[in-house]
Amino acid sequence: MRFYDRKEELDLLKSSQLQSRKTSCFTLMVGRRRIGKTSLLLESVKGNPALYFFVTRQSEALLAYSFQQEAERQLGTNFMGTASCFAEVFEMLMKYSEQVPFTLIIDEFQELNNVNPAIFGDIRNIWDKNKDKARINLIACGSIYSMMIRIFEGRQEPLFARQTSKLVLNPFSVATLKEILGDYNRKYTSEDLLCLYLLTGGVAKYVSVLMDSAAVTWRKMLRRVISPDSPFLTEG
Repeated sequence: MRFYDRKEELDLLKSSQLQSRKTSCFTLMVGRRRIGKTSLLLESVKGNPALYFFVTRQSEALLAYSFQQEAERQLGTNFMGTASCFAEVFEMLMKYSEQVPFTLIIDEFQELNNVNPAIFGDIRNIWDKNKDKARINLIACGSIYSMMIRIFEGRQEPLFARQTSKLVLNPFSVATLKEILGDYNRKYTSEDLLCLYLLTGGVAKYVSVLMDSAAVTWRKMLRRVISPDSPFLTEG
């Protein structure tokens, strides 16, 4: 399924991207799983220097190694030496942005807490020390709303009030669902639209699963949802 809607969100993200060429920006993005956060973020940086990094649960040394490898691959540069911790890579990137402005997307940001909770304090210190000279567009994206809000809005937390903007991603509206369904089934009925809304709630991933499998009528949608290989069966 192609990219739909999110015009307002794209405008906000691109505005921060432009602003970061003069002064660093730090955006907090939250939204439930499958809502389309990653697709939106990747769409917003098309044609611009960017580094996308997905945080996984592993030792900090391995995470730092992966982070540095991805940075060198996606940005097309080589950093001197091998970083031993997350903070070292983050500082390298802050320094790098002084010469080459770029967007850094850290997806599932809250997972850093499971790697090493001290990383948040490291990020704060490096950000505070370098943000005035750096020209980085930092985006922290997370799908566990309560944790992300605590990390950034808890008064006792290291990253309290560090973000310059906050974006909450919501499901597709009914108008967008009508547009999507119309592209895949020009003769859709009101029952088809109702079924699409009831089954997906406007969650982008669920809509994509149905449209990409040609489940574009209410009967086909129901068959797809209860088929043995249906991803819906484990998503309840």
